[in-house]
Amino acid sequence: MNAHGSALTAKRQPGTDSPLRADLRRRYAMTSGSTLRRVLTCARAPGVHAVLVLRFGQWSRRRPKLLRLLFDPVYMILDFFIQALWGIEIPRSAKVGPGLYIGHYGGITVSSIAVIGRDCNLSQNITIGVSGAGKKRGAPTIGDNVYIAPGARLVGKINIGHNVKIGANAVIHKDLPDNAIAVLDPGFKIISYAGNRPAHQAEEEPEA
Repeated sequence: MNAHGSALTAKRQPGTDSPLRADLRRRYAMTSGSTLRRVLTCARAPGVHAVLVLRFGQWSRRRPKLLRLLFDPVYMILDFFIQALWGIEIPRSAKVGPGLYIGHYGGITVSSIAVIGRDCNLSQNITIGVSGAGKKRGAPTIGDNVYIAPGARLVGKINIGHNVKIGANAVIHKDLPDNAIAVLDPGFKIISYAGNRPAHQAEEEPEA
């Protein structure tokens, strides 16, 4: 596993996409329909709004101090609206690689010290958070091409490898190697075979 060796640590080569352009290009590629429909869908997507504000905030942090006096308040206001309207909290201090895809909004919380690699997918109701104390305190470092399903929780100073899939509602607090698939086990339990029917119909059905 080499989450630290992702595209985050390498300088962008001349002629390659900026992180924002990679984010938008990936979102567009994952949207179906005509060109106009895809553009309109992307323009109204909360995930796109979130990455626009995130990349603007990261860009503004690299400006000279005088310019930051102008841009930082704008970023803070925009970031507040992203959190209030869409429930997406990704601080600009988090290290996020290009090609970030946020499919659905709501309940997304990313630590300010988290590291997320290239081409990662974040679903709704997930947490990438801080845990531990002392030298063990920290947030996850996530490799490239990682999918995090709805409801998953990744906490602590852990390393998540490349090409990893994390299932819905899984709680991850230990390292995962490259290409791992981690799920919550057991996933579900059947407690009735009555189905979605009115109670009187279920009662009238003869026993087998």
